Amino acid sequence: MLETQVAVRISRRGEHAAETMSTTKLKAKPSRSTEIIVPDKLYFRIGEVSRLCRLPAYVLRFWETEFPQLKPVKSNTGQRMYRRKDVDAVLRIKKLLYEEGFTIAGARQQLRSEGKPEKNQVPLPFPAHSAADLGRIRHGLQEILGMLSARH
Repeated sequence: MLETQVAVRISRRGEHAAETMSTTKLKAKPSRSTEIIVPDKLYFRIGEVSRLCRLPAYVLRFWETEFPQLKPVKSNTGQRMYRRKDVDAVLRIKKLLYEEGFTIAGARQQLRSEGKPEKNQVPLPFPAHSAADLGRIRHGLQEILGMLSARH
């Protein structure tokens, strides 16, 4: 959108001078990107996590009481030390609450369900062995055990 703006300048002598300026204003939606680059560190203090996630520290402390997945360790001085997994959990909670519109209870339930492994796991593809095959395998393992025992 192209807009024309008129700016009025008043000189020292009280004369008015009008200038016409044309400016371009673009209407862009504010980006709600949650792409946050987390530095490669072992521990983060609560202030660092607060700045990184753009959340007040009191919100982080409150979330610790509401979400069991968020458990920062405390240093000898009592300072909260967030691990990388804690920072990832904070970002996930923020997304659930602020972008996806979950309530705290709903976000807690969502995180709980995301953490559970699927019950319909496929069994490992081990071939079925007969009793004779298992006997030979057992005998071979006993021979290896005997050799290892003889060395000591």
